Amino acid sequence: MWYYAIRPALFALEPERAHQLALNALRLAGHRRPRVRSTGTIECMGLRFRNRVGLAAGFDKNAAAVDGLGSLGFGFIEVGTVTPRPQPGQPRPRLFRLPAAEALINRLGFPNDGAEKVAARLRQRKYRGIVGVNIGKNASTPLHHAIDDYVTCFRILRRVADYIVVNVSSPNTPGLRSLQAREQLEPLLTALLQERSVPTPGQTRPLPLLLKISPDLSDPELQDISTLLKALPLDGVIATNTTLSREGLGAAASEHTGGLSGRPLHALSLRTVRKLREQLGPGFPIIGVGGIDSPKAALEMRAAGADLIQIYTGLIYRGPALVSQCIRAVG
Repeated sequence: MWYYAIRPALFALEPERAHQLALNALRLAGHRRPRVRSTGTIECMGLRFRNRVGLAAGFDKNAAAVDGLGSLGFGFIEVGTVTPRPQPGQPRPRLFRLPAAEALINRLGFPNDGAEKVAARLRQRKYRGIVGVNIGKNASTPLHHAIDDYVTCFRILRRVADYIVVNVSSPNTPGLRSLQAREQLEPLLTALLQERSVPTPGQTRPLPLLLKISPDLSDPELQDISTLLKALPLDGVIATNTTLSREGLGAAASEHTGGLSGRPLHALSLRTVRKLREQLGPGFPIIGVGGIDSPKAALEMRAAGADLIQIYTGLIYRGPALVSQCIRAVG
């Protein structure tokens, strides 16, 4: 496995620098013809996916390497989180590896080039798989104006995305997770659905709109969100974002603030997906993400009720071969 040969050199670098080098290499790889490995055609949310394995948001925040990532065989790629205006995110260092746990902690805070630049890059993509865009609010925008940011992002990105994800679950933008409360979430989603209803040239069907939720929700909070998802014409839910929990990890994990991803997140994500499937019934689309680092973990997520899966941290620890391994496992 060539990746395991070069991983020590990558892990010797500061994590964000290593990540940027990987993105640069993938951008160069994008000059090749992107491919999508297929085990068939999966229909979900009115879209046709060549396979069930996608890349989670956060890996390519600015849609800088979509074509190169497509060459790894993903059935779909989600970029972002994108905000209306460019922003630098939190001060560095803000990304930390926990190799013993095969985990990451990040407090990046949505660093991105802004919706207009991301939209321009997506217009130029060659990758023909499904591309979703994950959207959020700028850190400087007060919570009572959050709806304006989400609607602005949606308006700019709707013509270059195959689906849009509403991110209200990152722990790294102050107050953002409070938007998961029903009294905040319902008006936000209603405003986006109203914006979606505005006719757009070239679009023959409504653009799928999804919600991404936290793994740290209580059972009553999860029930409230499930009830709202069933009441509104939303197209799917992504479970889950990163966690604030450090349960079972040592002092090294506790010294860094931010969201935890990777293997320790898997059990929390599985629990959330199971509960969502119980509450939403068999037909509502669920994308499962969190700690998927092997074909076994991918199968567990499918068994919990996920229609599609996404990987991110597993890719960093296991390398690009993880994509094809998971595709063979879940189709």
